[in-house]
Amino acid sequence: SDWSENRPRSQKGEILDPAPSRRMAARQRLSGSADEGAAAAARLAPRPRPSSVRTVGRVGRAVTASLTWWGHSTSTWQDDGTTVLFDPVLTARLGHLRRVRGPIPPPSAAHADIVLISHLHADHTHLPSLRLIPASAVLIAPAGSGRLLKPVAARGVKLSEVEPGDLVEFGGLQIRVLAADHDGRRHPGSPHRGPALGYLVAGSYRCWYPGDTGPHLAFEDVAHVDIALLPVGGWGPTRGEGHLDAQQAAEAVRRTRPDRAVP
Repeated sequence: SDWSENRPRSQKGEILDPAPSRRMAARQRLSGSADEGAAAAARLAPRPRPSSVRTVGRVGRAVTASLTWWGHSTSTWQDDGTTVLFDPVLTARLGHLRRVRGPIPPPSAAHADIVLISHLHADHTHLPSLRLIPASAVLIAPAGSGRLLKPVAARGVKLSEVEPGDLVEFGGLQIRVLAADHDGRRHPGSPHRGPALGYLVAGSYRCWYPGDTGPHLAFEDVAHVDIALLPVGGWGPTRGEGHLDAQQAAEAVRRTRPDRAVP
């Protein structure tokens, strides 16, 4: 069979990844509930211990997708046998920050077919966690991230750099790259910089992951999704620019009207 069917493609249908993609691991039928993984919040975003979320979609549709939250902005989305991992932070510590609730995510949390990175801040592009993802995975990251992610790609992980407006096709999913209202630099003065991104992942269901973002979004691009993962809050004692407070997050839900919203 044609090995390119699971390769990421641009909006024009061009293959983004220059190397042949390995065939995904054996696909499994999902029961609709996420794996029982205890997720923990880092000190930067202390939240209650999460539970798995079952997504049922609109009335009359079979349950084929599941979501597991691992803490902070890290989630696993499984849709009809393809596993997507958002912004993995899977370790006990992140610099001077440490997890304060629940155990570290299990090794299985790093298992994914495709990994989506929203922006280059260290709590979203976490290099120690990216070392844990399998070499068979495809890594989608902001344009300009290649130098920073070179050690990850050197392991065999297939890196594709994208920007708002791109469309990636992989494993039966269509992943639309969206603009986020956030600082895309690694840190002020860093040579590593790129656009801050969100993603709309469409398969049997439509999942919207905005990444870190402020309120200035094209809400019409994500109207009536099945599940929206809304970031609420910011860094330190103040919310800061490029984030949503609770009222703004509620307004985003009102304007997009998802079937399910997970703050």
